Amino acid sequence: MDDIKDDTYYILDASAFIGGFEVKNSSLNFTISEISEEVKDLKSKIIFDQTIEDNYLFIEEPSKSSLDELNKIISNSGDTLRFSTPDKKLLALAICFFNKGKSVKVVTDDYSIQNVLKILNIPYRSVLTEGIKEVYNWKKTCQGCRKAYSDIYEDEICEICGSKIFKKRIKLK
Repeated sequence: MDDIKDDTYYILDASAFIGGFEVKNSSLNFTISEISEEVKDLKSKIIFDQTIEDNYLFIEEPSKSSLDELNKIISNSGDTLRFSTPDKKLLALAICFFNKGKSVKVVTDDYSIQNVLKILNIPYRSVLTEGIKEVYNWKKTCQGCRKAYSDIYEDEICEICGSKIFKKRIKLK
Protein backbone atom coordinates (compact mmCIF):
# COMPACT_ATOMS: atom_id res chain seq x y z
CA MET A 1 0.00 0.00 0.00
CA ASP A 2 1.23 3.50 -0.83
CA ASP A 3 2.56 5.68 1.94
CA ILE A 4 0.58 8.89 2.06
CA LYS A 5 2.75 11.95 1.76
CA ASP A 6 1.70 14.99 3.77
CA ASP A 7 1.49 17.18 0.67
CA THR A 8 -0.51 14.88 -1.64
CA TYR A 9 -4.15 15.74 -2.22
CA TYR A 10 -6.10 12.47 -2.36
CA ILE A 11 -9.33 12.55 -4.37
CA LEU A 12 -11.43 9.56 -3.28
CA ASP A 13 -14.00 7.77 -5.40
CA ALA A 14 -16.60 5.46 -3.82
CA SER A 15 -14.36 2.47 -4.60
CA ALA A 16 -11.81 3.83 -2.11
CA PHE A 17 -14.27 3.22 0.73
CA ILE A 18 -15.81 0.07 -0.73
CA GLY A 19 -12.36 -1.44 -1.37
CA GLY A 20 -10.94 -0.60 2.04
CA PHE A 21 -8.48 2.17 1.14
CA GLU A 22 -7.06 3.35 4.45
CA VAL A 23 -7.60 7.07 4.85
CA LYS A 24 -4.70 8.38 6.92
CA ASN A 25 -4.91 11.12 9.51
CA SER A 26 -4.56 13.95 7.04
CA SER A 27 -6.53 17.00 6.06
CA LEU A 28 -5.76 16.41 2.37
CA ASN A 29 -8.43 13.79 1.57
CA PHE A 30 -11.27 15.06 -0.61
CA THR A 31 -14.35 13.79 -2.40
CA ILE A 32 -17.55 15.19 -3.87
CA SER A 33 -21.00 15.17 -2.25
CA GLU A 34 -22.44 12.51 -4.59
CA ILE A 35 -19.99 9.88 -3.35
CA SER A 36 -21.98 9.62 -0.11
CA GLU A 37 -24.88 8.25 -2.22
CA GLU A 38 -22.62 5.72 -3.99
CA VAL A 39 -21.24 4.25 -0.75
CA LYS A 40 -24.10 1.93 0.17
CA ASP A 41 -22.87 -1.06 2.15
CA LEU A 42 -22.94 -0.58 5.92
CA LYS A 43 -19.21 -1.02 6.61
CA SER A 44 -18.15 1.41 3.86
CA LYS A 45 -20.81 3.94 4.90
CA ILE A 46 -19.58 3.84 8.51
CA ILE A 47 -15.97 4.39 7.38
CA PHE A 48 -17.04 7.22 5.06
CA ASP A 49 -19.08 8.98 7.76
CA GLN A 50 -16.36 8.50 10.39
CA THR A 51 -13.62 10.01 8.20
CA ILE A 52 -15.80 13.09 7.68
CA GLU A 53 -16.59 13.34 11.39
CA ASP A 54 -12.88 13.01 12.27
CA ASN A 55 -11.98 15.75 9.74
CA TYR A 56 -9.89 13.33 7.65
CA LEU A 57 -12.16 13.71 4.61
CA PHE A 58 -13.66 16.86 3.15
CA ILE A 59 -16.47 17.33 0.65
CA GLU A 60 -15.38 19.78 -2.04
CA GLU A 61 -17.10 20.84 -5.25
CA PRO A 62 -15.07 21.48 -8.42
CA SER A 63 -14.97 24.89 -10.03
CA LYS A 64 -17.01 25.60 -13.16
CA SER A 65 -13.78 26.26 -15.08
CA SER A 66 -12.41 22.80 -14.19
CA LEU A 67 -15.70 21.20 -15.29
CA ASP A 68 -15.50 23.14 -18.57
CA GLU A 69 -11.88 22.01 -19.04
CA LEU A 70 -12.87 18.39 -18.38
CA ASN A 71 -15.74 18.55 -20.88
CA LYS A 72 -13.34 19.70 -23.61
CA ILE A 73 -10.90 16.91 -22.78
CA ILE A 74 -13.47 14.11 -22.75
CA SER A 75 -15.09 15.32 -25.95
CA ASN A 76 -11.67 15.02 -27.64
CA SER A 77 -11.06 11.55 -26.20
CA GLY A 78 -14.56 10.28 -27.02
CA ASP A 79 -15.31 9.61 -23.35
CA THR A 80 -18.25 12.04 -23.17
CA LEU A 81 -20.93 9.37 -22.99
CA ARG A 82 -19.04 7.15 -20.56
CA PHE A 83 -19.29 9.36 -17.46
CA SER A 84 -21.98 10.05 -14.90
CA THR A 85 -22.23 13.49 -13.30
CA PRO A 86 -20.37 12.28 -10.16
CA ASP A 87 -17.58 10.85 -12.35
CA LYS A 88 -17.21 14.20 -14.11
CA LYS A 89 -17.23 16.12 -10.84
CA LEU A 90 -14.58 13.84 -9.32
CA LEU A 91 -12.32 14.30 -12.36
CA ALA A 92 -12.95 18.05 -12.39
CA LEU A 93 -11.98 18.25 -8.70
CA ALA A 94 -8.68 16.52 -9.51
CA ILE A 95 -8.13 19.01 -12.37
CA CYS A 96 -8.95 21.90 -10.04
CA PHE A 97 -6.29 20.92 -7.49
CA PHE A 98 -3.80 19.94 -10.22
CA ASN A 99 -4.20 23.36 -11.89
CA LYS A 100 -3.45 25.01 -8.54
CA GLY A 101 -0.09 23.23 -8.51
CA LYS A 102 -1.05 20.65 -5.88
CA SER A 103 0.29 17.11 -5.89
CA VAL A 104 -2.81 15.02 -6.66
CA LYS A 105 -3.60 11.32 -6.61
CA VAL A 106 -7.05 9.94 -7.40
CA VAL A 107 -8.11 6.69 -5.72
CA THR A 108 -10.51 4.87 -8.04
CA ASP A 109 -11.13 1.48 -9.61
CA ASP A 110 -13.11 3.04 -12.47
CA TYR A 111 -11.24 2.32 -15.72
CA SER A 112 -12.86 5.20 -17.62
CA ILE A 113 -11.79 7.67 -14.93
CA GLN A 114 -8.29 6.17 -14.95
CA ASN A 115 -8.19 6.52 -18.76
CA VAL A 116 -8.82 10.28 -18.57
CA LEU A 117 -6.43 10.71 -15.64
CA LYS A 118 -3.72 9.02 -17.68
CA ILE A 119 -4.42 11.43 -20.58
CA LEU A 120 -4.14 14.33 -18.10
CA ASN A 121 -0.99 12.92 -16.46
CA ILE A 122 -2.69 13.00 -13.06
CA PRO A 123 -1.60 10.06 -10.86
CA TYR A 124 -4.14 7.51 -9.68
CA ARG A 125 -4.22 4.23 -7.85
CA SER A 126 -6.64 1.34 -7.77
CA VAL A 127 -7.88 -0.39 -4.66
CA LEU A 128 -9.39 -3.71 -5.76
CA THR A 129 -8.36 -3.87 -9.43
CA GLU A 130 -5.07 -3.85 -11.27
CA GLY A 131 -5.93 -0.63 -13.08
CA ILE A 132 -5.65 0.23 -16.75
CA LYS A 133 -2.64 -0.68 -18.81
CA GLU A 134 -3.21 1.49 -21.90
CA VAL A 135 -5.05 4.68 -22.85
CA TYR A 136 -8.01 4.43 -25.20
CA ASN A 137 -10.24 6.86 -27.06
CA TRP A 138 -13.79 6.05 -28.13
CA LYS A 139 -15.51 6.72 -31.43
CA LYS A 140 -19.11 6.12 -32.47
CA THR A 141 -19.06 3.91 -35.56
CA CYS A 142 -21.71 2.23 -37.71
CA GLN A 143 -21.58 -1.57 -37.51
CA GLY A 144 -22.50 -1.87 -41.18
CA CYS A 145 -20.85 0.81 -43.30
CA ARG A 146 -18.30 1.94 -40.65
CA LYS A 147 -19.32 5.61 -40.91
CA ALA A 148 -17.88 7.57 -37.96
CA TYR A 149 -20.23 9.76 -35.93
CA SER A 150 -19.58 12.55 -33.43
CA ASP A 151 -20.33 12.02 -29.75
CA ILE A 152 -23.28 14.39 -29.96
CA TYR A 153 -25.05 12.27 -32.61
CA GLU A 154 -27.97 10.91 -30.57
CA ASP A 155 -29.53 8.31 -32.87
CA GLU A 156 -28.52 4.67 -32.38
CA ILE A 157 -29.14 3.81 -36.05
CA CYS A 158 -26.90 4.81 -38.98
CA GLU A 159 -28.44 7.41 -41.26
CA ILE A 160 -26.65 5.85 -44.26
CA CYS A 161 -27.29 2.10 -44.02
CA GLY A 162 -29.66 1.66 -41.05
CA SER A 163 -27.24 -0.50 -39.03
CA LYS A 164 -26.66 -0.11 -35.30
CA ILE A 165 -24.08 2.45 -34.11
CA PHE A 166 -21.64 1.31 -31.44
CA LYS A 167 -18.75 2.84 -29.52
CA LYS A 168 -15.44 1.55 -30.82
CA ARG A 169 -12.38 1.54 -28.59
CA ILE A 170 -9.29 3.05 -30.23
CA LYS A 171 -5.89 2.47 -28.64
CA LEU A 172 -3.73 5.60 -28.38
CA LYS A 173 -0.13 5.13 -29.42
